[in-house]
Amino acid sequence: MNVPQVSIVVPLFNEHESFGLLTERPNALMDSLTYAVEVVLVDDGSRDNTADLIRLTALTDFRYHGVLLARNFGHQLAVTAGMAAATGTEAILIIDGDLQDPPELLSEFYTHIQNGYDVVYAVRQKRKEGFLKRLAYATFYRILKRISYVEIPLDSGDFSMVSRRVVNIMNQMPEESRFLRGMRSWVGFKQIGVDYERSERVAGVPKYSFKMLRQLAYNGIFNFSEFPIKFIIRTGGLTIGTALIYLAQTLFKKYVFGTVPEGFTALLFVIILFSGLQLIALGIIGEYVLRVFFQVKGRPLFVVSEEIIGGVRSPWRTTPDLPETRRQANE
Repeated sequence: MNVPQVSIVVPLFNEHESFGLLTERPNALMDSLTYAVEVVLVDDGSRDNTADLIRLTALTDFRYHGVLLARNFGHQLAVTAGMAAATGTEAILIIDGDLQDPPELLSEFYTHIQNGYDVVYAVRQKRKEGFLKRLAYATFYRILKRISYVEIPLDSGDFSMVSRRVVNIMNQMPEESRFLRGMRSWVGFKQIGVDYERSERVAGVPKYSFKMLRQLAYNGIFNFSEFPIKFIIRTGGLTIGTALIYLAQTLFKKYVFGTVPEGFTALLFVIILFSGLQLIALGIIGEYVLRVFFQVKGRPLFVVSEEIIGGVRSPWRTTPDLPETRRQANE
């Protein structure tokens, strides 16, 4: 088997319904290319027969590289596992298993990589989701762009191609709460966006629940923005300023007019309001403490139960070998 120049990383979770097309389209793509490409299929603890399909494909077609995680670690860590396992010498393409990201854009992306770009990210022009979901996505990306301390392109997801040196850098970043599109932007180098129209899911149902989307949004905000902490400081300053103004008003009425403002309802409202603000502040601080708590444990980001490369099964591992070692084994 030739050493692949490009790896396609595909995280999968309960995708047996779309698996046929998932291999059919990359097969047609690889057959049409003049350079070697591998497809890294990562099973993220699927509960259907997705893992068996990956095994069968990787054992019978050496262009496929199977990575089976020991349990469901989540989409971002599944992509991370795929990036760590990829042996492509020049670039890695990241797509979703639902085929909403067309693998046929590989050649266009790779041309930009050959022209000196290190990151080629896809920019969604149209989405096929419902109105509320599209509105939520658009609002989140614009809020994140405004508050983030790194330039994260609007409407760009994980669908992208990154050069080998960028992948090596991202593999060295041990963040437990990962937001890959933010990490990709943080690395820097030359980056370019490519517009595309996001397709409908070919089969099955979306695997990202509202809870998972909220957690991903939290990772983006808390990992790439100083806004939450500054929000507490600014809110505290506003609270103190409001209290001083109210105190000055009370003293003025007492010593000038000889009266003291009354109003139990207003006082109760103020107490409840500022108590709520205190709880929000504690919650924000708790988010940071929780992230530090999980990070300092030093646990592996993921556990691989089985890996199949070049038609050969490898034992479980927590820390992947260097890509150079895996390429030598592939040869």
